[in-house]
Amino acid sequence: MKKLLFLSVVALLAACQSEPSMPMCHDPNTAFAMFASDKSFRDAHPAPLPVALTHAGKNIEFSVKDGAKGRGYLVKAEHRSNKYLLLFHEWWGLNDYVRNEAAMWSKELDINVLAVDLYDGKVTSNPDEAGKLMQGCVPARALAIIDGAAKYAGRKADFRTMGWCFGGGWSLQGALQLKDKVKACVMFYGMPEKDVEKLKTLAPDVLMVHAKNDKWINDEVVAAFKLNMKAAGKNLTVNEYNADHAFANPSSPKYNEQAAKEARAAVKAYLSGK
Repeated sequence: MKKLLFLSVVALLAACQSEPSMPMCHDPNTAFAMFASDKSFRDAHPAPLPVALTHAGKNIEFSVKDGAKGRGYLVKAEHRSNKYLLLFHEWWGLNDYVRNEAAMWSKELDINVLAVDLYDGKVTSNPDEAGKLMQGCVPARALAIIDGAAKYAGRKADFRTMGWCFGGGWSLQGALQLKDKVKACVMFYGMPEKDVEKLKTLAPDVLMVHAKNDKWINDEVVAAFKLNMKAAGKNLTVNEYNADHAFANPSSPKYNEQAAKEARAAVKAYLSGK
């Protein structure tokens, strides 16, 4: 099944390269979304546990160039700042776990945190529905939402990006989209960009958190990313943990407390210098 899925992904990417009218041909999240057709991938994402919202921020809306409003969750820094961390949610959508992450990172870094909603308000805890939401995410709309979030933050704002799983890939795409406005990029077990020419336009270095037991964003995917980043002349740090995909999410049955603590400490040290 996995071999068949891999061949399907290769065929999809080949079709994109031969058809210039298709949007975002090199978009790795298109390939990542193909995984949702694999039952074993869905089964590897058990429903998240409910969490209590800390209510540290507020839901916001902002203008997007295609006309439909964008959504997000904003937690302001304790001290006035033009520094922003953009968070990108897992395939579940912008849920209360992500809102709590926004509150935690804002406090830890004394930074404005804006969790960006790439699903336009849709949220689920059902793996089958999450797969459909991920596959239904239109790259052009997602990039327009990212642009709208950046404009909402203001002309003087600069950014760091971070995301998990589906959002891990979008953390890198967000950094590519916002160019030199981005000072740092963190990817938790997300699909990397494969286009070396596109990676050459990346402004920040990248910290990738890799779950060694991940069967999809696996050692081979990470090794290829290392080679592509080197070819692009960009700096990549990969921190590896003997844990499963989604290990850093306390609401996930896959949560690995020790690995999560180590990863969070590494991310905090990295972002504190940005």
